[in-house]
Amino acid sequence: MAGVNKVILVGNLGKDPEVKHLESGSVVANLTLATTEAYKDKNGQRVENTEWHDLELWDGQAKVAEQYLKKGSQIYVEGKIKSDTWQDEQGNNRKKVRIRVLSFTMLGSRTAGEGGGINESGGNYRQSEPKASMAGSSSPSMDDDMDDLPF
Repeated sequence: MAGVNKVILVGNLGKDPEVKHLESGSVVANLTLATTEAYKDKNGQRVENTEWHDLELWDGQAKVAEQYLKKGSQIYVEGKIKSDTWQDEQGNNRKKVRIRVLSFTMLGSRTAGEGGGINESGGNYRQSEPKASMAGSSSPSMDDDMDDLPF
């Protein structure tokens, strides 16, 4: 049976993207994403737990990240877990886990992230605005029947 390696995250960037333009012409962006969950402990006290994730974006996605993403930007990410193992100078085994982003969508206000989405090939699509409620509307427009899928 085949395995599944899929990650879905929604969080905020901890710093501006670090973008490198490689000699091969490829572009890579490294991001740190914070995901925070809040709950109440057994004493009823609110507890927040933040996890930090290292993200890796390539080529078209990296170029968009460089142009539009900033520290604090909220994004939705789909990707897969990748890990590197090596030995450091002292001979200790080391391991780094990162998320290889396959697609992402900028969330939040238009000024914070422009509300678009990027797939793995770097193709752009615009995130549509939320539809107004049909309550009190006398004549629905054709757009109300269209779905919000980018394909």
